[in-house]
Amino acid sequence: MPRLVDHEVRRRQITSAVRRVIVGGGLEAVTFQTVATEAGMSIRLVQYYFGTKREFLLATHRSVMEDAGARFMRRWTALGQDATPRAVIRAVLTELLPLDEQRREETIVLGSFGWAAVTGQSITAEETFAAPRTLATIIADQIERAQRADASPDRDAALITATIGGLAQGLLQGYNTPHAALDLIDHLLDRVLGTTAKNATDQHDPE
Repeated sequence: MPRLVDHEVRRRQITSAVRRVIVGGGLEAVTFQTVATEAGMSIRLVQYYFGTKREFLLATHRSVMEDAGARFMRRWTALGQDATPRAVIRAVLTELLPLDEQRREETIVLGSFGWAAVTGQSITAEETFAAPRTLATIIADQIERAQRADASPDRDAALITATIGGLAQGLLQGYNTPHAALDLIDHLLDRVLGTTAKNATDQHDPE
């Protein structure tokens, strides 16, 4: 009896291989040959699931964002329904910092996509905007929920979204330590939400 193939598992194997190729050699190293070799399958099989390089690049970008989103949802659930806006924002920001090997890989991959969008390499900027826009919306909703009179939710959320990207890249380059990056997140949230918004979940230890 022929073995059933789980097509989603195969696609995941391919996008995971794309990630590893990017981490090892940058986006310019990604070809059907390098991805097939990394995935341990034939070029023809990769082409069967993704007809063009652009298709598997976009699928890889989506997979990174889905993984980050799933981690955040687990953190959010663990915080409980009574979590403060500050705790929620801090949780999602922490998940975007390269504090372990998986998040480090994701930061490198997303950084490569960002640069490719700037230089016009296969991916356009618009195709990578969904993730930061969603992040900014989540943060803005939490800032609005905090009901601080002098808050500007959309502008503050845009500032926080831009800042976390810089902190993540700084960690990769060794410019910041995990402790310093988390301290800067807390400092920024103090400025946006006020120091009275702190609660017991705000620790400076790497997570």
